[in-house]
Amino acid sequence: MDRFPLIAEAEHVAPARPIGEPVFSLKSSRRTVARTAAVALAGAACAAMMSGSAEAIVNGKDSTQRYPSMVSIPVTGVDDPTFKGVCGGSLIDAKWVLTAAHCVDPKLVTLDGAVRVGSEWRKSGGTVRSIAKTVTHPSYRNGDDSGPNRHDVALIRLNRAVSEKPIRIADKPGKPGTPTRIMGFGRTDDSPDATEVVFPDRLQELDTRRGAVSECAPGYADSTRLCTISQVPKAMACHGDSGGPQVQRDRKGRWELIGVTSGPGAPGVRCSEGPGLYTSAPAHADWIHRTMARNG
Repeated sequence: MDRFPLIAEAEHVAPARPIGEPVFSLKSSRRTVARTAAVALAGAACAAMMSGSAEAIVNGKDSTQRYPSMVSIPVTGVDDPTFKGVCGGSLIDAKWVLTAAHCVDPKLVTLDGAVRVGSEWRKSGGTVRSIAKTVTHPSYRNGDDSGPNRHDVALIRLNRAVSEKPIRIADKPGKPGTPTRIMGFGRTDDSPDATEVVFPDRLQELDTRRGAVSECAPGYADSTRLCTISQVPKAMACHGDSGGPQVQRDRKGRWELIGVTSGPGAPGVRCSEGPGLYTSAPAHADWIHRTMARNG
Protein backbone atom coordinates (compact mmCIF):
# COMPACT_ATOMS: atom_id res chain seq x y z
CA MET A 1 0.00 0.00 0.00
CA ASP A 2 1.44 3.34 -0.99
CA ARG A 3 -0.66 5.78 0.97
CA PHE A 4 -0.29 6.90 4.54
CA PRO A 5 -3.29 5.60 6.50
CA LEU A 6 -5.77 8.26 7.47
CA ILE A 7 -6.20 6.93 10.92
CA ALA A 8 -2.76 6.65 12.34
CA GLU A 9 -0.57 9.67 12.50
CA ALA A 10 3.16 9.40 12.21
CA GLU A 11 5.94 11.16 10.41
CA HIS A 12 8.93 9.61 8.79
CA VAL A 13 11.69 11.45 7.03
CA ALA A 14 14.76 10.20 5.24
CA PRO A 15 18.14 11.90 5.71
CA ALA A 16 18.47 14.96 3.47
CA ARG A 17 20.16 14.41 0.12
CA PRO A 18 21.59 16.92 -2.33
CA ILE A 19 18.77 18.67 -4.17
CA GLY A 20 17.98 16.91 -7.40
CA GLU A 21 19.75 13.68 -6.48
CA PRO A 22 17.39 10.77 -7.21
CA VAL A 23 16.31 8.98 -4.05
CA PHE A 24 14.84 5.98 -5.83
CA SER A 25 16.21 4.19 -8.85
CA LEU A 26 14.02 1.72 -10.67
CA LYS A 27 16.07 -1.08 -9.14
CA SER A 28 15.73 0.25 -5.59
CA SER A 29 11.99 0.79 -6.09
CA ARG A 30 11.57 -2.87 -6.95
CA ARG A 31 13.50 -3.91 -3.85
CA THR A 32 11.28 -1.83 -1.61
CA VAL A 33 8.07 -3.42 -2.87
CA ALA A 34 8.70 -6.35 -0.55
CA ARG A 35 8.37 -3.97 2.37
CA THR A 36 5.03 -2.53 1.29
CA ALA A 37 3.15 -4.26 4.08
CA ALA A 38 5.12 -2.31 6.65
CA VAL A 39 3.61 0.92 5.40
CA ALA A 40 0.01 -0.19 5.86
CA LEU A 41 -1.98 1.13 8.79
CA ALA A 42 -1.38 -0.81 11.95
CA GLY A 43 -4.06 -3.43 12.33
CA ALA A 44 -6.45 -4.91 9.79
CA ALA A 45 -8.78 -1.93 9.84
CA CYS A 46 -5.93 0.46 9.08
CA ALA A 47 -4.66 -1.68 6.29
CA ALA A 48 -8.05 -1.49 4.62
CA MET A 49 -7.62 2.28 4.36
CA MET A 50 -4.02 2.32 3.39
CA SER A 51 -4.67 2.80 -0.28
CA GLY A 52 -5.65 6.36 0.36
CA SER A 53 -4.24 7.90 3.46
CA ALA A 54 -1.33 9.24 5.43
CA GLU A 55 -0.09 8.83 8.97
CA ALA A 56 1.19 11.00 11.81
CA ILE A 57 4.59 12.60 12.05
CA VAL A 58 7.36 10.20 12.90
CA ASN A 59 10.29 11.78 14.72
CA GLY A 60 8.69 15.21 14.65
CA LYS A 61 8.53 17.43 17.73
CA ASP A 62 5.87 19.18 19.79
CA SER A 63 4.52 22.26 18.04
CA THR A 64 6.67 25.31 18.73
CA GLN A 65 3.98 27.88 18.00
CA ARG A 66 0.25 28.20 17.57
CA TYR A 67 -1.24 27.29 14.20
CA PRO A 68 -4.76 28.79 14.15
CA SER A 69 -5.56 27.16 10.81
CA MET A 70 -4.71 23.60 11.90
CA VAL A 71 -7.74 21.30 11.88
CA SER A 72 -8.22 17.78 13.26
CA ILE A 73 -10.90 15.61 11.67
CA PRO A 74 -12.06 12.48 13.55
CA VAL A 75 -12.81 9.51 11.30
CA THR A 76 -14.05 5.95 11.72
CA GLY A 77 -12.96 2.97 9.65
CA VAL A 78 -15.58 1.65 7.24
CA ASP A 79 -14.44 -1.97 7.49
CA ASP A 80 -14.14 -1.78 11.29
CA PRO A 81 -16.40 0.83 12.98
CA THR A 82 -14.57 0.25 16.27
CA PHE A 83 -11.45 1.73 14.74
CA LYS A 84 -11.23 5.45 15.50
CA GLY A 85 -8.66 7.66 13.82
CA VAL A 86 -7.98 11.17 12.62
CA CYS A 87 -7.09 13.21 9.57
CA GLY A 88 -5.68 16.71 9.36
CA GLY A 89 -6.91 19.75 7.51
CA SER A 90 -6.30 23.46 6.96
CA LEU A 91 -8.74 26.28 7.58
CA ILE A 92 -8.65 28.34 4.37
CA ASP A 93 -11.81 30.40 4.99
CA ALA A 94 -13.97 31.11 8.02
CA LYS A 95 -16.28 28.24 7.01
CA TRP A 96 -14.08 26.03 4.82
CA VAL A 97 -11.43 23.38 5.53
CA LEU A 98 -9.10 21.90 2.91
CA THR A 99 -8.14 18.25 3.41
CA ALA A 100 -7.26 15.12 1.44
CA ALA A 101 -9.97 13.51 -0.66
CA HIS A 102 -9.19 10.11 0.82
CA CYS A 103 -10.03 11.56 4.25
CA VAL A 104 -13.67 11.95 3.19
CA ASP A 105 -13.84 8.94 0.85
CA PRO A 106 -16.93 6.95 1.92
CA LYS A 107 -15.26 3.74 0.74
CA LEU A 108 -12.55 4.25 3.35
CA VAL A 109 -13.94 6.20 6.28
CA THR A 110 -16.99 7.66 7.94
CA LEU A 111 -16.68 11.21 9.22
CA ASP A 112 -17.61 11.58 12.86
CA GLY A 113 -19.56 14.77 12.17
CA ALA A 114 -17.38 17.50 13.70
CA VAL A 115 -13.91 18.99 13.42
CA ARG A 116 -11.63 20.87 15.84
CA VAL A 117 -10.04 24.08 14.60
CA GLY A 118 -6.98 25.93 15.90
CA SER A 119 -5.91 23.71 18.80
CA GLU A 120 -2.48 22.25 19.52
CA TRP A 121 -4.31 19.40 21.29
CA ARG A 122 -5.98 16.55 19.46
CA LYS A 123 -8.98 16.19 21.78
CA SER A 124 -9.40 19.56 23.48
CA GLY A 125 -9.22 23.31 22.92
CA GLY A 126 -9.83 25.31 19.78
CA THR A 127 -13.25 25.60 18.19
CA VAL A 128 -15.46 22.60 17.42
CA ARG A 129 -17.82 22.80 14.44
CA SER A 130 -20.15 20.35 12.75
CA ILE A 131 -19.57 19.29 9.16
CA ALA A 132 -22.28 20.72 6.90
CA LYS A 133 -20.99 19.42 3.56
CA THR A 134 -18.02 17.81 1.84
CA VAL A 135 -16.94 18.29 -1.78
CA THR A 136 -14.32 16.04 -3.38
CA HIS A 137 -12.28 17.03 -6.43
CA PRO A 138 -14.00 15.50 -9.49
CA SER A 139 -10.73 14.00 -10.78
CA TYR A 140 -9.73 12.36 -7.50
CA ARG A 141 -8.49 8.82 -7.91
CA ASN A 142 -7.47 6.58 -5.05
CA GLY A 143 -4.11 5.05 -5.92
CA ASP A 144 -2.90 1.50 -5.56
CA ASP A 145 0.45 -0.24 -5.21
CA SER A 146 1.45 0.97 -8.67
CA GLY A 147 1.14 4.68 -8.03
CA PRO A 148 -0.01 7.63 -5.90
CA ASN A 149 -3.39 9.16 -5.21
CA ARG A 150 -4.35 11.74 -7.83
CA HIS A 151 -6.02 15.12 -7.21
CA ASP A 152 -6.23 14.09 -3.58
CA VAL A 153 -8.05 17.17 -2.28
CA ALA A 154 -11.49 17.83 -0.79
CA LEU A 155 -13.30 20.65 0.95
CA ILE A 156 -15.33 20.54 4.15
CA ARG A 157 -17.89 23.28 4.79
CA LEU A 158 -18.53 24.01 8.45
CA ASN A 159 -22.00 24.64 9.81
CA ARG A 160 -20.88 28.00 11.23
CA ALA A 161 -17.93 30.31 10.76
CA VAL A 162 -15.04 30.23 13.22
CA SER A 163 -12.96 33.10 14.57
CA GLU A 164 -9.57 31.45 13.96
CA LYS A 165 -7.48 33.01 11.20
CA PRO A 166 -7.44 31.03 7.93
CA ILE A 167 -4.19 30.34 6.12
CA ARG A 168 -3.63 31.76 2.67
CA ILE A 169 -2.96 29.40 -0.23
CA ALA A 170 0.38 30.29 -1.81
CA ASP A 171 0.46 31.51 -5.39
CA LYS A 172 2.96 28.75 -6.11
CA PRO A 173 5.21 26.35 -4.19
CA GLY A 174 8.82 27.36 -3.72
CA LYS A 175 11.51 25.79 -5.87
CA PRO A 176 13.14 22.50 -4.84
CA GLY A 177 15.18 23.16 -1.73
CA THR A 178 12.73 25.70 -0.28
CA PRO A 179 12.31 25.19 3.51
CA THR A 180 8.83 23.99 4.46
CA ARG A 181 7.06 22.59 7.51
CA ILE A 182 4.45 19.89 7.98
CA MET A 183 2.09 19.32 10.93
CA GLY A 184 -0.14 16.54 12.16
CA PHE A 185 -1.61 14.45 14.97
CA GLY A 186 -0.63 11.16 13.35
CA ARG A 187 1.22 8.25 14.88
CA THR A 188 4.73 8.99 16.04
CA ASP A 189 6.33 5.69 15.07
CA ASP A 190 6.10 3.42 12.06
CA SER A 191 6.45 0.05 13.71
CA PRO A 192 4.56 -2.71 11.85
CA ASP A 193 3.46 -4.04 15.24
CA ALA A 194 -0.15 -2.95 15.76
CA THR A 195 0.31 -3.10 19.53
CA GLU A 196 2.94 -0.35 19.37
CA VAL A 197 0.88 2.34 17.62
CA VAL A 198 1.29 5.66 19.42
CA PHE A 199 -0.74 8.81 18.77
CA PRO A 200 0.32 12.14 20.27
CA ASP A 201 -2.03 14.31 22.29
CA ARG A 202 -0.13 17.40 21.18
CA LEU A 203 0.30 18.60 17.62
CA GLN A 204 3.58 17.52 16.03
CA GLU A 205 5.62 19.51 13.51
CA LEU A 206 8.54 18.67 11.26
CA ASP A 207 10.86 20.88 9.24
CA THR A 208 11.07 19.70 5.66
CA ARG A 209 11.98 21.03 2.23
CA ARG A 210 10.61 20.91 -1.28
CA GLY A 211 12.13 17.97 -3.09
CA ALA A 212 12.91 17.68 -6.77
CA VAL A 213 10.65 15.42 -8.84
CA SER A 214 13.55 12.97 -9.08
CA GLU A 215 13.71 12.63 -5.29
CA CYS A 216 10.43 10.72 -5.28
CA ALA A 217 9.82 7.46 -7.13
CA PRO A 218 9.21 7.70 -10.89
CA GLY A 219 5.63 8.77 -11.64
CA TYR A 220 4.90 10.08 -8.15
CA ALA A 221 5.71 13.80 -8.12
CA ASP A 222 4.64 16.26 -10.81
CA SER A 223 3.09 19.71 -11.09
CA THR A 224 0.11 18.64 -8.95
CA ARG A 225 1.99 16.46 -6.42
CA LEU A 226 4.91 17.81 -4.40
CA CYS A 227 7.84 15.62 -3.39
CA THR A 228 8.78 16.45 0.21
CA ILE A 229 12.02 15.63 2.02
CA SER A 230 12.58 15.73 5.78
CA GLN A 231 15.38 17.83 7.20
CA VAL A 232 15.51 15.44 10.17
CA PRO A 233 16.82 11.87 9.81
CA LYS A 234 14.23 9.09 9.90
CA ALA A 235 11.20 11.39 9.96
CA MET A 236 8.15 12.14 7.78
CA ALA A 237 4.36 12.23 7.81
CA CYS A 238 2.63 8.93 8.46
CA HIS A 239 -0.74 7.33 9.40
CA GLY A 240 -3.15 9.95 10.71
CA ASP A 241 -1.41 12.93 9.13
CA SER A 242 -3.41 12.67 5.91
CA GLY A 243 -4.99 15.92 4.82
CA GLY A 244 -2.73 18.03 7.02
CA PRO A 245 -0.76 21.07 5.83
CA GLN A 246 2.62 21.69 4.30
CA VAL A 247 3.54 25.36 4.63
CA GLN A 248 6.27 27.72 3.54
CA ARG A 249 7.16 31.32 4.45
CA ASP A 250 6.03 34.17 2.20
CA ARG A 251 8.13 37.29 1.58
CA LYS A 252 6.95 38.79 4.85
CA GLY A 253 7.77 35.66 6.83
CA ARG A 254 4.16 34.51 7.22
CA TRP A 255 3.13 30.90 6.74
CA GLU A 256 1.27 30.10 3.52
CA LEU A 257 -0.17 26.78 2.41
CA ILE A 258 1.44 24.81 -0.40
CA GLY A 259 0.54 21.16 0.21
CA VAL A 260 -1.99 18.64 1.53
CA THR A 261 -0.61 15.42 3.02
CA SER A 262 -1.45 12.61 0.60
CA GLY A 263 0.94 9.69 1.10
CA PRO A 264 4.47 8.36 0.68
CA GLY A 265 6.64 9.43 -2.22
CA ALA A 266 7.59 5.89 -3.23
CA PRO A 267 6.04 2.41 -3.08
CA GLY A 268 6.80 -0.06 -0.35
CA VAL A 269 8.77 2.08 2.09
CA ARG A 270 8.09 2.76 5.74
CA CYS A 271 7.19 6.32 6.60
CA SER A 272 10.57 7.00 8.17
CA GLU A 273 12.50 5.64 5.21
CA GLY A 274 11.25 7.67 2.31
CA PRO A 275 9.98 11.01 1.02
CA GLY A 276 6.46 12.27 1.45
CA LEU A 277 3.98 13.21 -1.27
CA TYR A 278 1.77 16.30 -0.94
CA THR A 279 -1.05 17.40 -3.20
CA SER A 280 -0.24 20.90 -4.44
CA ALA A 281 -2.73 23.42 -3.06
CA PRO A 282 -1.70 26.16 -5.54
CA ALA A 283 -2.26 23.77 -8.47
CA HIS A 284 -5.84 23.23 -7.28
CA ALA A 285 -6.55 26.81 -6.17
CA ASP A 286 -8.95 27.59 -9.02
CA TRP A 287 -11.09 24.55 -8.22
CA ILE A 288 -10.96 25.38 -4.51
CA HIS A 289 -12.16 28.97 -4.94
CA ARG A 290 -14.85 28.03 -7.50
CA THR A 291 -16.18 25.33 -5.21
CA MET A 292 -16.39 27.61 -2.19
CA ALA A 293 -18.17 30.28 -4.26
CA ARG A 294 -20.73 27.82 -5.61
CA ASN A 295 -21.48 26.17 -2.28
CA GLY A 296 -21.83 29.15 0.00
